[in-house]
Amino acid sequence: MSRTATTGESRPGRILRRVRLLGWLALSSFVLAIVVFLVWANTVRTVERGAADRVFRNPAVSVTDTANAVVLAPRSGASGVGLVFIPGARVDPYAYLYKLAGTVEETGLTVVIARPVLNLAILDLRPLDTFIRVAPSVTTWLVGGHSLGGVKACLYADQPQVAGLVLFGSYCAAPLTRPDLPVLSVTGSADALSTPGKIADTAGLLPADTTFVEIPGANHARFGDYGVEIGDGIATATTDAMAAAITRDLTAFLADSTPQ
Repeated sequence: MSRTATTGESRPGRILRRVRLLGWLALSSFVLAIVVFLVWANTVRTVERGAADRVFRNPAVSVTDTANAVVLAPRSGASGVGLVFIPGARVDPYAYLYKLAGTVEETGLTVVIARPVLNLAILDLRPLDTFIRVAPSVTTWLVGGHSLGGVKACLYADQPQVAGLVLFGSYCAAPLTRPDLPVLSVTGSADALSTPGKIADTAGLLPADTTFVEIPGANHARFGDYGVEIGDGIATATTDAMAAAITRDLTAFLADSTPQ
Protein backbone atom coordinates (compact mmCIF):
# COMPACT_ATOMS: atom_id res chain seq x y z
CA MET A 1 0.00 0.00 0.00
CA SER A 2 1.35 3.44 -0.90
CA ARG A 3 2.19 6.14 1.67
CA THR A 4 -0.49 8.39 0.21
CA ALA A 5 -3.10 5.73 0.72
CA THR A 6 -1.87 5.08 4.26
CA THR A 7 -2.08 8.70 5.40
CA GLY A 8 -5.21 9.49 3.47
CA GLU A 9 -3.66 12.75 2.20
CA SER A 10 -2.11 13.41 -1.17
CA ARG A 11 1.21 15.19 -1.59
CA PRO A 12 -0.45 18.34 -3.05
CA GLY A 13 -2.78 18.33 -0.06
CA ARG A 14 0.11 18.30 2.35
CA ILE A 15 1.79 21.15 0.48
CA LEU A 16 -1.40 23.20 0.57
CA ARG A 17 -1.79 22.61 4.30
CA ARG A 18 1.78 23.80 4.91
CA VAL A 19 1.23 26.88 2.77
CA ARG A 20 -1.90 27.71 4.76
CA LEU A 21 -0.03 27.22 8.03
CA LEU A 22 2.78 29.50 6.91
CA GLY A 23 0.22 32.07 5.78
CA TRP A 24 -1.50 32.04 9.15
CA LEU A 25 1.85 32.35 10.92
CA ALA A 26 2.81 35.33 8.75
CA LEU A 27 -0.55 37.00 9.31
CA SER A 28 -0.34 36.40 13.07
CA SER A 29 3.15 37.88 13.18
CA PHE A 30 1.99 40.92 11.22
CA VAL A 31 -0.99 41.48 13.53
CA LEU A 32 1.25 41.05 16.58
CA ALA A 33 3.70 43.62 15.20
CA ILE A 34 0.86 46.11 14.69
CA VAL A 35 -0.40 45.56 18.23
CA VAL A 36 3.09 46.03 19.68
CA PHE A 37 3.56 49.22 17.65
CA LEU A 38 0.21 50.65 18.74
CA VAL A 39 0.96 49.89 22.39
CA TRP A 40 4.40 51.53 22.05
CA ALA A 41 3.03 54.59 20.23
CA ASN A 42 0.35 55.11 22.86
CA THR A 43 2.77 54.78 25.78
CA VAL A 44 3.15 58.55 26.13
CA ARG A 45 5.84 60.31 28.15
CA THR A 46 3.52 62.20 30.49
CA VAL A 47 3.96 65.71 31.80
CA GLU A 48 5.52 66.26 35.20
CA ARG A 49 2.53 67.49 37.15
CA GLY A 50 4.36 70.18 39.09
CA ALA A 51 5.42 72.00 35.93
CA ALA A 52 1.93 71.90 34.44
CA ASP A 53 0.32 73.05 37.69
CA ARG A 54 2.46 76.19 37.68
CA VAL A 55 0.96 77.11 34.33
CA PHE A 56 -2.60 76.27 35.39
CA ARG A 57 -2.18 78.57 38.42
CA ASN A 58 -0.77 81.43 36.33
CA PRO A 59 -3.53 84.06 36.05
CA ALA A 60 -1.90 85.61 32.97
CA VAL A 61 -2.40 82.60 30.70
CA SER A 62 -5.15 80.15 29.82
CA VAL A 63 -4.97 76.51 28.78
CA THR A 64 -7.71 75.10 26.55
CA ASP A 65 -7.97 71.47 25.51
CA THR A 66 -9.35 70.66 22.04
CA ALA A 67 -9.62 67.49 19.98
CA ASN A 68 -6.55 68.32 17.90
CA ALA A 69 -4.45 70.52 20.17
CA VAL A 70 -3.79 72.16 23.52
CA VAL A 71 -4.01 75.95 23.25
CA LEU A 72 -1.88 78.15 25.50
CA ALA A 73 -2.96 81.78 25.23
CA PRO A 74 -2.68 85.10 27.08
CA ARG A 75 -5.78 86.11 29.04
CA SER A 76 -5.32 89.66 27.77
CA GLY A 77 -3.12 91.50 25.30
CA ALA A 78 -3.00 88.85 22.59
CA SER A 79 -0.57 89.95 19.89
CA GLY A 80 -2.23 88.26 16.92
CA VAL A 81 0.87 86.08 16.50
CA GLY A 82 0.58 82.32 16.91
CA LEU A 83 2.91 79.34 17.03
CA VAL A 84 1.85 75.84 16.02
CA PHE A 85 4.18 73.68 18.09
CA ILE A 86 4.67 69.96 17.35
CA PRO A 87 5.70 67.71 20.27
CA GLY A 88 8.50 65.21 20.14
CA ALA A 89 7.70 61.53 19.58
CA ARG A 90 5.35 60.12 22.22
CA VAL A 91 5.58 63.25 24.37
CA ASP A 92 2.48 64.62 26.11
CA PRO A 93 1.57 68.04 24.62
CA TYR A 94 1.14 69.37 28.17
CA ALA A 95 4.84 68.71 28.77
CA TYR A 96 5.67 71.93 26.87
CA LEU A 97 3.34 74.28 28.73
CA TYR A 98 5.83 75.53 31.30
CA LYS A 99 8.64 76.09 28.80
CA LEU A 100 6.38 78.17 26.53
CA ALA A 101 4.20 79.98 29.07
CA GLY A 102 6.78 82.69 29.77
CA THR A 103 6.82 83.83 26.14
CA VAL A 104 3.01 83.78 26.03
CA GLU A 105 2.88 85.99 29.12
CA GLU A 106 5.54 88.43 27.93
CA THR A 107 4.63 88.79 24.25
CA GLY A 108 0.95 87.89 23.89
CA LEU A 109 1.85 84.90 21.71
CA THR A 110 -0.78 82.18 21.27
CA VAL A 111 0.65 78.64 21.17
CA VAL A 112 -1.24 75.74 19.64
CA ILE A 113 0.47 72.53 20.80
CA ALA A 114 -0.57 69.79 18.38
CA ARG A 115 -1.89 66.36 19.31
CA PRO A 116 -0.20 64.23 16.62
CA VAL A 117 -1.84 61.11 15.25
CA LEU A 118 -0.54 58.09 17.20
CA ASN A 119 1.62 60.56 19.16
CA LEU A 120 4.10 60.52 16.25
CA ALA A 121 4.11 63.76 14.29
CA ILE A 122 6.17 62.32 11.47
CA LEU A 123 3.22 60.03 10.62
CA ASP A 124 0.61 62.78 10.86
CA LEU A 125 -0.67 63.64 7.38
CA ARG A 126 -3.15 66.32 8.46
CA PRO A 127 -2.65 69.79 6.96
CA LEU A 128 -1.39 72.75 8.98
CA ASP A 129 -4.89 74.22 8.86
CA THR A 130 -6.00 71.47 11.27
CA PHE A 131 -4.18 73.36 14.03
CA ILE A 132 -4.44 76.95 12.75
CA ARG A 133 -8.22 76.92 12.79
CA VAL A 134 -8.42 76.35 16.55
CA ALA A 135 -7.20 79.96 17.07
CA PRO A 136 -9.08 82.04 14.48
CA SER A 137 -8.06 85.38 16.01
CA VAL A 138 -4.39 84.80 15.14
CA THR A 139 -3.29 86.57 11.95
CA THR A 140 0.42 85.69 11.79
CA TRP A 141 1.57 82.09 12.16
CA LEU A 142 4.88 80.44 12.93
CA VAL A 143 5.53 76.72 13.16
CA GLY A 144 7.91 74.90 15.43
CA GLY A 145 8.61 71.74 17.32
CA HIS A 146 10.83 69.67 19.54
CA SER A 147 12.90 66.71 18.34
CA LEU A 148 11.00 64.81 15.61
CA GLY A 149 8.24 67.37 16.02
CA GLY A 150 10.67 69.94 14.68
CA VAL A 151 11.40 67.74 11.68
CA LYS A 152 7.66 67.74 10.97
CA ALA A 153 7.48 71.52 11.48
CA CYS A 154 10.10 71.92 8.74
CA LEU A 155 7.66 70.24 6.33
CA TYR A 156 5.02 72.84 7.21
CA ALA A 157 7.49 75.73 7.02
CA ASP A 158 7.53 75.94 3.23
CA GLN A 159 3.86 76.96 3.15
CA PRO A 160 3.30 80.64 2.27
CA GLN A 161 1.21 81.47 5.37
CA VAL A 162 4.11 80.55 7.69
CA ALA A 163 6.09 83.55 8.94
CA GLY A 164 8.82 81.73 10.83
CA LEU A 165 10.21 78.42 12.09
CA VAL A 166 11.23 77.55 15.67
CA LEU A 167 13.28 74.43 16.42
CA PHE A 168 13.92 73.08 19.92
CA GLY A 169 16.59 70.37 19.97
CA SER A 170 15.77 69.61 16.36
CA TYR A 171 16.72 70.12 12.72
CA CYS A 172 15.34 69.87 9.19
CA ALA A 173 15.79 66.68 7.18
CA ALA A 174 15.77 68.51 3.82
CA PRO A 175 16.60 72.05 2.66
CA LEU A 176 13.93 74.68 3.17
CA THR A 177 12.69 76.16 -0.10
CA ARG A 178 12.26 79.64 1.44
CA PRO A 179 15.73 81.12 2.02
CA ASP A 180 14.25 84.29 3.51
CA LEU A 181 12.24 82.51 6.23
CA PRO A 182 13.20 83.60 9.77
CA VAL A 183 14.39 80.56 11.74
CA LEU A 184 15.33 80.12 15.41
CA SER A 185 17.22 76.96 16.39
CA VAL A 186 17.60 76.47 20.14
CA THR A 187 19.80 73.57 21.20
CA GLY A 188 21.35 72.15 24.36
CA SER A 189 25.03 71.60 25.02
CA ALA A 190 24.25 68.35 26.88
CA ASP A 191 21.81 67.00 24.29
CA ALA A 192 22.95 63.47 23.42
CA LEU A 193 20.08 62.81 20.97
CA SER A 194 19.96 65.92 18.78
CA THR A 195 23.64 66.42 19.46
CA PRO A 196 25.54 69.66 18.82
CA GLY A 197 27.36 67.79 16.06
CA LYS A 198 24.13 66.74 14.36
CA ILE A 199 22.80 70.30 14.58
CA ALA A 200 26.02 71.58 12.99
CA ASP A 201 25.89 68.96 10.22
CA THR A 202 22.33 69.97 9.24
CA ALA A 203 22.75 73.74 9.64
CA GLY A 204 23.28 74.13 5.91
CA LEU A 205 19.68 73.02 5.29
CA LEU A 206 18.44 76.19 7.01
CA PRO A 207 18.55 79.80 5.74
CA ALA A 208 21.91 81.54 5.98
CA ASP A 209 20.66 84.05 8.58
CA THR A 210 19.19 81.43 10.93
CA THR A 211 19.55 82.34 14.61
CA PHE A 212 21.37 79.55 16.47
CA VAL A 213 21.33 79.54 20.28
CA GLU A 214 22.89 76.85 22.47
CA ILE A 215 21.75 76.68 26.10
CA PRO A 216 24.58 75.53 28.39
CA GLY A 217 23.79 72.41 30.41
CA ALA A 218 20.52 71.64 28.61
CA ASN A 219 19.83 68.11 27.44
CA HIS A 220 17.17 66.84 25.02
CA ALA A 221 14.40 66.29 27.55
CA ARG A 222 14.86 69.71 29.17
CA PHE A 223 12.95 71.29 26.30
CA GLY A 224 9.86 69.80 27.92
CA ASP A 225 8.88 68.52 31.34
CA TYR A 226 8.36 64.79 30.96
CA GLY A 227 11.23 63.09 32.77
CA VAL A 228 14.29 61.53 31.16
CA GLU A 229 14.96 59.86 27.83
CA ILE A 230 17.15 56.81 27.28
CA GLY A 231 20.43 57.78 25.68
CA ASP A 232 20.13 61.46 26.56
CA GLY A 233 22.85 63.48 28.23
CA ILE A 234 22.69 64.65 31.84
CA ALA A 235 21.24 68.12 32.28
CA THR A 236 22.94 70.57 34.59
CA ALA A 237 20.57 73.41 33.70
CA THR A 238 17.48 73.42 35.91
CA THR A 239 14.00 73.39 34.40
CA ASP A 240 13.49 76.97 35.67
CA ALA A 241 16.73 78.13 34.03
CA MET A 242 15.71 76.39 30.83
CA ALA A 243 12.28 78.05 30.84
CA ALA A 244 13.90 81.44 31.36
CA ALA A 245 16.36 80.87 28.52
CA ILE A 246 13.63 79.78 26.11
CA THR A 247 11.51 82.78 27.07
CA ARG A 248 14.43 85.13 26.47
CA ASP A 249 15.45 83.64 23.12
CA LEU A 250 11.96 83.12 21.72
CA THR A 251 10.84 86.60 22.81
CA ALA A 252 13.83 88.19 21.07
CA PHE A 253 13.19 86.15 17.93
CA LEU A 254 9.54 87.18 17.79
CA ALA A 255 10.49 90.85 18.21
CA ASP A 256 12.89 90.61 15.26
CA SER A 257 10.81 88.47 12.90
CA THR A 258 7.11 89.29 13.33
CA PRO A 259 5.02 92.42 12.84
CA GLN A 260 4.81 94.63 15.92
